[in-house]
Parts: sequence; C-alpha cells; structure tokens
Amino acid sequence: MNKKDIKILLVDDEPDILEIVGYNLKNEGYQIFTAENGQEAIKSAKKNTPHLILLDIMMPEMDGIEACEKIRKIKSLENVIISFLTARGEDYSQVAGFEAGADDYITKPIKPKVLVSKVKSLLRRLKTEEESGESLKIGDIIIDRDEYVVYKAGKKISLPRKEFELFSLLTSKPEKVFKREVILDTVWGNEVVVGGRTIDVHIRKLREKIGDDHFKTVKGVGYKFVLEDSDK
Repeated sequence: MNKKDIKILLVDDEPDILEIVGYNLKNEGYQIFTAENGQEAIKSAKKNTPHLILLDIMMPEMDGIEACEKIRKIKSLENVIISFLTARGEDYSQVAGFEAGADDYITKPIKPKVLVSKVKSLLRRLKTEEESGESLKIGDIIIDRDEYVVYKAGKKISLPRKEFELFSLLTSKPEKVFKREVILDTVWGNEVVVGGRTIDVHIRKLREKIGDDHFKTVKGVGYKFVLEDSDK
C-alpha cells in the first residue's frame, strides 16, 4: 500500500498538537484528517475509514477511552489501528486504554521524528495483514487471518487487533510456553513501552471469549495455549 493511500485520523483538543503532528505526517505523504473530541472522531472515522487513529484521552464532550470503545463496535472500523497519544503515562491509564480496545499507547511529549517512526512501525502491520491471507485450524478453533476473526465450534468471535495477534502467537505453537518478554516483543514491538499488566489484561479477555481452559499461566515465565484442560 502506498503512503498516499494511507489515511490517518488525529484526535486532540489542542490545536498545536493537531498542527505539529499533522504537518509532520503530511510531509511523509499520508492523508491526514483531524478531530477535536471523541464525538467528532467517531463521525470522521465513519466518513473517512482511516487505517490509523491517534487518539488523545483527556478531551471535552467525549474522552478518548469512550470514543475508542464506540469505534471498536463499528463493523466497518473493526480493523482500524488505534493508538492513544496522550500525556497520561500511568499504568492504570494504559490498562484502561487497552481495555477499551487500543492497539498501542504513545506518551506525550514526543519528538516529531520519533512519532513518525512509531507511526511507520504501527502501519507495518497493514502490510503483514495483507501478506498473511491464510487460516489455521486447531481442534474446533479456526483462526481466519483474512477476516481477522476466530471461529470456535462454528461460532464467530471477533477480536480486537492486539487480542488477535496475541492469540495467533500462542496458537502458533500449542503447549509451548511463551515468555512474557517474547510476547511483548512479538505483539507490541520492542519500540513500544507498555505497562506490566498489559499482557494479563489481554489474556483475561481471551479467556472470557475463547475459554478459560485454553490458556495456562506459568508463574514467573509466561503463558501457553492448550487444546483442553490438562489438569482435569
């Protein structure tokens, strides 16, 4: 996909942020759209179908967390990449962001060149998805990388991007224990700093949707996927 075809939606209530970030990304050749609050973001996202949304958290009328949750419920936007771009760097804010369905979390202030680099890293996932048109079947579970969904016993289960990537990693080698640092590096990338509870939040959501028995915690090490509960 050419840069000129990639659409990015910037959402922030500070005009200076929109101007500076927008200017630097436009210089890279991307199509840029802007919004000043969550409600405007949802309207713009529906109209323009962006590939990436950079979303502030603290905004008037509707904050970024609520906007992210609502965007994730829109069928045409279920695969959009969402990254929070915010001055709030606390662990609980990051957890709330990932709970809402965000793919990444970038903390302000950030130098324009570093932000451009992170945006390029996020957008590389688009290429990965285009190249990975295949399905994987494990027991009664089918992972469809074209539709970015999972089928269990014939039932369709839609997963946000990071949950899908984490699930794909764990199911790539059933029974293998994936160390936490390997999961963070593979799913989130070594350029992204996320809170220590990020993996736990995503595993809990997968347990709720796929089934608790499929995910085993190896204390002090990481997680593994199993076809059935080996402890029974």
